[in-house]
Amino acid sequence: MPSPLFRRLRRPPTLDLDDIQATLLRARPEPYFGTHAILEITEPAAGRELLRRLAPRVTSAARWDEPQPSWLALAISYQGLVALGLPETSLASFPANFRAGMAARAERLRDTGVNAPERWEFPFGTPRVHVAVTVFAASEDDWRAEVAAYEKELGEVPGVRLLSHQDFAADGFNVFGYRDGFSQPVVEGSGAEPLPGDGRPIKAGEFVLGYPSETGVPLPVPAPDVLGRNGTYVVFRKYHSHVAAFNKWLHDNASTEAERELLAAKLVGRWRSGAPLALTPERDNPAIGEDPNRINDFDYSADPRGLRTPLGSHIRRMNPRDTKLTVLTDVNIRRIIRRGTSYGTPLPPDRVKDDRKPRGLDFIALGARAIDNVEFLQSEWVGSGNFMGLGKEKDPMISLQDKGAYFTVPGTPPRRVQNIQSFNTLLGGEYFFMPSLSAIRWLGSN
Repeated sequence: MPSPLFRRLRRPPTLDLDDIQATLLRARPEPYFGTHAILEITEPAAGRELLRRLAPRVTSAARWDEPQPSWLALAISYQGLVALGLPETSLASFPANFRAGMAARAERLRDTGVNAPERWEFPFGTPRVHVAVTVFAASEDDWRAEVAAYEKELGEVPGVRLLSHQDFAADGFNVFGYRDGFSQPVVEGSGAEPLPGDGRPIKAGEFVLGYPSETGVPLPVPAPDVLGRNGTYVVFRKYHSHVAAFNKWLHDNASTEAERELLAAKLVGRWRSGAPLALTPERDNPAIGEDPNRINDFDYSADPRGLRTPLGSHIRRMNPRDTKLTVLTDVNIRRIIRRGTSYGTPLPPDRVKDDRKPRGLDFIALGARAIDNVEFLQSEWVGSGNFMGLGKEKDPMISLQDKGAYFTVPGTPPRRVQNIQSFNTLLGGEYFFMPSLSAIRWLGSN
């Protein structure tokens, strides 16, 4: 049975796939291995030299539906573009929130308290985060080979420093034990075959710069055109996951394993297998989680009160589908492509004591509106419940919870589960621009 991540090429693509980076359209393998690296450019000429060297290694989205042993992605922050010596006219053509950087947008993102930038791990929150390099691979051997190849190029370019290196790997399930990464929008013109429940393809300009968006016109493209066209924006947020605290909260609020698994599914909106509550509300059905034709084939039209999938559950917040919203918004322009990764070893559900080992989630969102959308999601759909008529109730999985926070399980009467905690703590992040392959070559030669 194919992985829920798998999609077929339905018709000839109309996008410039050979110029678009693979990560925008290629789903990570299952299982996967990889590395996130953050680089600092200390000499503009050295930064351009590194781009020239890495350009042939950056994988395009051509043949995105075919198996690929490994691929490399590259993205650049605003400070990285400054460090490369990009002309002021080009720098000024980028959006204001990208130019400001994630740390400066903390209030909008509700990154306060333990999530505040002054508490982030180095180098996040500093102006030294310039280039992000990510390697994805389907096997450990291919991953190590690709990392060694890029590190060889880096080692031969003095004037570019490696600031951080984070390895990741997973079997398709995140550190909380949930299948992850399979629910994605279909990009019009990519040639992707929509699967049941995907909805109509979203206009390419919502994800790739230079194409018509959902409004009918392209979004603003950074200047010159060779730099901006076929590029996109990336939001990277690294979290430490408190899996033992999650397990303990479930044990404190449910007396049997079956009750704990149901409560956990209510928080997320899916069982750990990936099977949605909308299709199997009473018990898990792993066969649905393994079936790409069933795992997303649902809506909420028959569940307006959230009796199956709570209104405040994580997946219903992130993609309300046809839920009637108290605060109206165009759901299609809020879609993002997610390429999140997990790092560290998972903890089984019966482990309620923290072993203090690093483990967590790297939230990675891509899209032409990715920065605007993540700021909106964090502020409105994650950090509040007003859009669903839930008042101050927050996302139960990824929000920073207040003292006395709770989660509502609808019913007759509804159950308000108290003292929900923050199960993920932000360790840092940044906004990046992911240039096209031709733009990488242009940046390297100017």
